[in-house]
Amino acid sequence: MKNIKIILLTIFIFIFSLNIKANDIKLAILKYGTVNWELNVIKEHKLDEKYNINIDVTYLTNKNASAIALMSNAVDMIVTDWVWVSRQRDKGKDFSLIPYSTAAGAIMVPQNSPINNIEDLKNAQIGIAGGSIDKSWILIRAYTMKNYGYDLAEYIKPAYAAPPLINGMAQKGELDGAFNYWNYTARLKALNFKKIISVEEILPEIGIGKSLPLIGYVFSEKWAKNNEKTIEGFIAASNEAREILKNNDKEWERIQNITGAQNTVTLMALRDGFRKGIPQENFLSYKNAIKKAFKILAEIGGKDLVGNNKQLSDGVIWSK
Repeated sequence: MKNIKIILLTIFIFIFSLNIKANDIKLAILKYGTVNWELNVIKEHKLDEKYNINIDVTYLTNKNASAIALMSNAVDMIVTDWVWVSRQRDKGKDFSLIPYSTAAGAIMVPQNSPINNIEDLKNAQIGIAGGSIDKSWILIRAYTMKNYGYDLAEYIKPAYAAPPLINGMAQKGELDGAFNYWNYTARLKALNFKKIISVEEILPEIGIGKSLPLIGYVFSEKWAKNNEKTIEGFIAASNEAREILKNNDKEWERIQNITGAQNTVTLMALRDGFRKGIPQENFLSYKNAIKKAFKILAEIGGKDLVGNNKQLSDGVIWSK
């Protein structure tokens, strides 16, 4: 009888351990991307344990490698934009996105520059991150077309280059200004560069609304359906990590090393930029803004950017 009780107890413990086993997520991200900050907070505050998830991170060198990893089922989730998701859905894939950030860049010039507004940019050499069909760049171009009657790409001398190179050249005076990703824009702000115009400012002017998420966590709908507790736990951990980063200044001091900030001024600029870009938890509310933005991108960027479909594909924003 005693042996039977021991056997039953062992079976019970085994079954219970199966039920509490952490739900695995294989996530591929860029090694130096801002997503690392959030993941660090999740790990530091044991939010993965709290929500019963285990995030297995793979570091890759570029977005293309991340996309290949997701499409080959080597990972469950990556961080990319909704343009890519829409193009994949047009091809029959079932990828969906949860918005990660609404942070976006701005055109920045040195404090002593004679450039003080959009019209002063004529013939200026401006570094542009992301290439000629970068989403933010096209939205800025749409703004000048609507409000000034010209395409900014033809009004200035664009210099397309990698984000770190653009910032470096702008600091050395080799460029008149920079239009970079939000975190690089924050670093220029910390160096006392002045803002000419930001993506955030122009969104209402071109009919998109107050804010627009540009990137998000992307995964297969089938995977999410088969792993409901996993995706729910990940979203909860992510939201709680952002709340910590939103409200706790000491947390930014703790993660300063991984942000790459060399001083307090830069750290504060990155902190403020990140906080401003934290999306609403009701991410379905961004659907209309993304649809309107996609239409603009299709009109100006064409097939090279959005593919054959001029409308955002259904299901790009994930919903249960």
